[in-house]
Amino acid sequence: MVELTWDGKYDANGKKVAPLRLKLPFQTVETVNESAQERQMALDMFTTGGPTEWRNRLIWGDKKYVLPALLDEFGGEVNLIYIDPPFNVGADFSFTTSIPESPDDEDTPARSFVKEPSILEQKAYRDTWGRGLDSYLQWFYETVTLLRELLHETGSLYVHLDYHVGHYSKAILDEVFGIENMRNEVIWQRTNAHASLDRFGPIHDTIYYYAKSGKPKYNDIRTEYREDYLKTFVDREDSAGRRFMRVPLTAKGTRNGETGQPFRGIDITAKGLHWKYKVSTLEDLDKQGRIYWPEKEGGMPRLVVYEEDLPGMPLQDIWVDIRAIHNMSQERLGYDTQKPEALLERVIRASSNEGDLVLDCFCGSGTTAAVAEKLGRRWITCDLGRFAIHTTRKRLLAIPNVKPFVVQNLGKYERQAWQKAEFANSELRIANSEAESSVIRNSQFTIHQAYIHFILSLYHARPLTGYVWLHGVRNGRMVHVGAVDAPISPGDVTQIALEFRKAVGSGQDAPTVNAVDILGWDFAFELNEVAKQQATLANLNVRFVRIPREVLEKKAVEQGDIKFFELAALAVDVAQRRPRGVTLRLTDFVIPPDDVPADVQAAITHWSQWIDYWAVDWDNHDDTFHNMWQTYRTRKDKTLSLEAAHTYDAPGEYRVMVKVIDILGNDTTKTIKIVV
Repeated sequence: MVELTWDGKYDANGKKVAPLRLKLPFQTVETVNESAQERQMALDMFTTGGPTEWRNRLIWGDKKYVLPALLDEFGGEVNLIYIDPPFNVGADFSFTTSIPESPDDEDTPARSFVKEPSILEQKAYRDTWGRGLDSYLQWFYETVTLLRELLHETGSLYVHLDYHVGHYSKAILDEVFGIENMRNEVIWQRTNAHASLDRFGPIHDTIYYYAKSGKPKYNDIRTEYREDYLKTFVDREDSAGRRFMRVPLTAKGTRNGETGQPFRGIDITAKGLHWKYKVSTLEDLDKQGRIYWPEKEGGMPRLVVYEEDLPGMPLQDIWVDIRAIHNMSQERLGYDTQKPEALLERVIRASSNEGDLVLDCFCGSGTTAAVAEKLGRRWITCDLGRFAIHTTRKRLLAIPNVKPFVVQNLGKYERQAWQKAEFANSELRIANSEAESSVIRNSQFTIHQAYIHFILSLYHARPLTGYVWLHGVRNGRMVHVGAVDAPISPGDVTQIALEFRKAVGSGQDAPTVNAVDILGWDFAFELNEVAKQQATLANLNVRFVRIPREVLEKKAVEQGDIKFFELAALAVDVAQRRPRGVTLRLTDFVIPPDDVPADVQAAITHWSQWIDYWAVDWDNHDDTFHNMWQTYRTRKDKTLSLEAAHTYDAPGEYRVMVKVIDILGNDTTKTIKIVV
């Protein structure tokens, strides 16, 4: 077999470089559109060890980690996979988002801006195209290898590409799936014309359709007949003016049964043919006027099929009847590569049935998940971009009677694996705040200590010794580094404040200003309120800073692409109504400006313009956020209600969680305790 090779396909020993197979468990961070009854049933089934009801999955994460994590549960179970991977070296992860009108100045129109890709998304782009075509091919090979393992034996894979890398990718698909399992090369004409001065206009994409085995699930899809086809073949009218076409009543080969008997003097066997129907059926059809007899002598009778009874044209491998989404389309969500729902509907109908499982690991604007939901399929979709996850969440919520789904990530498990792999080395080189470097031997430091020093170096803080909770100092501010597998809690803040007070005036490494930066991966939901009280008591200026996921990526670290950002702050007023009613009102939202272009900041004149979506869990049990109410801006309606009301069935104390997602796709959560 002819083989496509590239730099990086084989290791130094001549073995193929296999995809990463780090099997990590998922963390559910949000349950969306689940009723209180469904929530209680799921809890009961979980506590009794019974099977829980299926939930569709929206996963935020890098597919190189997500796909291996899916294998244990879904290996050999996925019925259909559609992917629309990046296939142009100029493509990136940018997207267009909107700044809504200010409620204080409604005459100022809403405006849009292009959000540049995050460092994490830039890193994914470098992984894909960093070494040019070689790295793309290795990335594609590893991806489709895992996708094949996820497919059911009757499952199908559709890969959407264009002329840039389509021919290379097909060679890899032939290698992974077997050339005999290549079913179609579908040509999709996405537009009518494209002006090109020195070449023919490129107006089509290619969709490669592969089966895992020789017997894929396939449903016959019919399309409307072209007008030229109807004019050519539906070329007769009956006495009532009904148009019809003439269809052969015979097929090749002879038969000994009734279909081989003479009919109206025609010896069909002598012609080497047989009738498609029994002779008795032909007699009935003739009585109904459904057989056309030609005027010329010796002509063969044909079946009359009226235009309205035609079953439709069997779907061919050139699709010209679906157009790309235009700029004014109501489907359009700000993604340049967004595909029309009609295209995904055709793919999903052709290769799956209701209840089947559909996977798309290049979620984007969520078209595959949205169409799968509408067609009654189960679905899993993932993406690396926060904004893609948020866009898909909103899109799904706009579907009437959308089934409950969960938002997941790999969270602490990915970080635990990274910490173990990264800091189990024999030495760790760290740059301190004076831009010097030192080598730390692992024999002198635990893995956790090496991890703390690494984060401090990225934060440009100087490591300290002699403390438990205070790990470093930067510009006079003490620094605490949170663990990879636990959120920063109110208890942590208490211990930090206590140790800070003890450290004052204690010597060379004593605090010089009453300030602490607390770095963490995750933060307890109620942290802001408790921390403010503790900080006031300790006369401390506390700043909460999120450790970015980019620190897990070696190249981002090497290139100095790591940026730390403060947490956003949300203010909510609570008003109670008798007998058990509660109204929440958002009163302020402060977002750190570090990652926001200056012109965008200047366009924001009211804090509510930052908010794109907010939701409420009215009865949180210190578990996953359950979306029990939500409101959000849409393409048609850019306004946003700042109030939410709820009436409880019974008196008691309730833990209410409010989640806000800003126009950049970042989320902020606040917890409130209410007694009714």
